[in-house]
Amino acid sequence: MWSFIKLLLLFIVATVCHWAFSSLFSFWGLSVNIMLAFTAAFCAVLKPAFGYPAAFVCGLFLDFFATKLFGYNAFSFTVASCIIYALAERFDFDGIFPQVISVFGLSVLVSVINALLVWWFASAAMWPGFWSVLGGAFFCALLAPAVFWLVRRGLSGGAVCRQR
Repeated sequence: MWSFIKLLLLFIVATVCHWAFSSLFSFWGLSVNIMLAFTAAFCAVLKPAFGYPAAFVCGLFLDFFATKLFGYNAFSFTVASCIIYALAERFDFDGIFPQVISVFGLSVLVSVINALLVWWFASAAMWPGFWSVLGGAFFCALLAPAVFWLVRRGLSGGAVCRQR
């Protein structure tokens, strides 16, 4: 029960960080998705039975604020969680380099998946621009080590965490 409360508190921290950084960097035209960095950290720390639902809920939370298509963030975040769990066998997510590279790659991939889903299902264009996506992915990658540290520190030793 205590692990669930910690996970819920980290989700609240993720939503506040996502709102703050999205608002702050929108002035410069950057598409920052801190919620994706938290999702990657959740999946790197949690067992799959808890990581997949956490990724889905993080994406679904963003879908409540979307105006084009409901469910595209939940789908793309679940795809991202599948990639993180596949990489967890090969990468050591305690290191900074795998954290930065995975968050950068996932940020670009999720932006492309979201744009394709909206184009395919809603017949609308939602591409924020190459430099916006690249700049946002770069900034999220820079914040990834802090996010991974916070999630690992907040959920350490819980029954929902993977064994190292």
